Amino acid sequence: MPELPEVETVRRGLAPIMEGAVIVRVHVRRPDLRQPFPKDFVERLQGARVVKAGRRSKYLIIETQIDTLIWHLGMSGQVRIYAPGDEVAPVGKHDHVQFDLEGGAVIVFTDPRRFGLMDLCQTEDLADHPLIRAIGPEPLGNAFSGPALASALKNKKVAIKQAIMDARVVAGVGNIYASESLFRAGISPKRMAGTVQGGRAEKLANAIKAILKEAIAAGGSTLKDHRTTDGGLGYFQHNFAVYDRAGIPCPGCDCDVSETGGIQRLEQGGRSTYYCPRKQR
Repeated sequence: MPELPEVETVRRGLAPIMEGAVIVRVHVRRPDLRQPFPKDFVERLQGARVVKAGRRSKYLIIETQIDTLIWHLGMSGQVRIYAPGDEVAPVGKHDHVQFDLEGGAVIVFTDPRRFGLMDLCQTEDLADHPLIRAIGPEPLGNAFSGPALASALKNKKVAIKQAIMDARVVAGVGNIYASESLFRAGISPKRMAGTVQGGRAEKLANAIKAILKEAIAAGGSTLKDHRTTDGGLGYFQHNFAVYDRAGIPCPGCDCDVSETGGIQRLEQGGRSTYYCPRKQR
């Protein structure tokens, strides 16, 4: 599933195309994705001018003068932008939504597994929308810090990796970037979240910020489905320190892998976790 860097990469592709433009026509080619489209979806967006293309956690937030589109890419969703004058590819069977903008730009949402969603709310009500209202601080914002993270983790009796994947604790950190951040901070993914306080919380908050910034700069990670809005690949996967590297030495390691086993994999909450038991405590 796309995590914050992948969604932010898509947002950065959409913003210069959508902001200030009128949505001239909306094509919805099926009644639902993960959930049904609002009954008046087309009518509310068609003719609306986009004020801002934003993001909240893993959601794209497309704000118009009256309504806001809340857009989740799901497991396999991709967004393709065709600039004015580009030849638009023939409609594929998984091209479920298309936005035609004034000036000739076209935006196509493709979602083979249909785990994405699109919902609408009045812009003034966005903060209270059920998908948005419980989300915690944005990790790249000023509200997220070591003390803020320590406060959110206090008394939590779950493993730290599961805790930082909870959007109520910090927004948008998924499986890949949780493993990478914990490695950089030197914290075991098995450590109880409530014990990550003081200096540990500071290290982890800084690691989360740094890893996410580096991933965004690399266009996200393409393991299977993620594409940038021009159809290109992200390349942060080439910079993974531990994720999907079981049995391989971690960066800077001089241990004997035949004895240590290198990077380890374990399952937490049904998801694969990768870590170095020698460097993470």
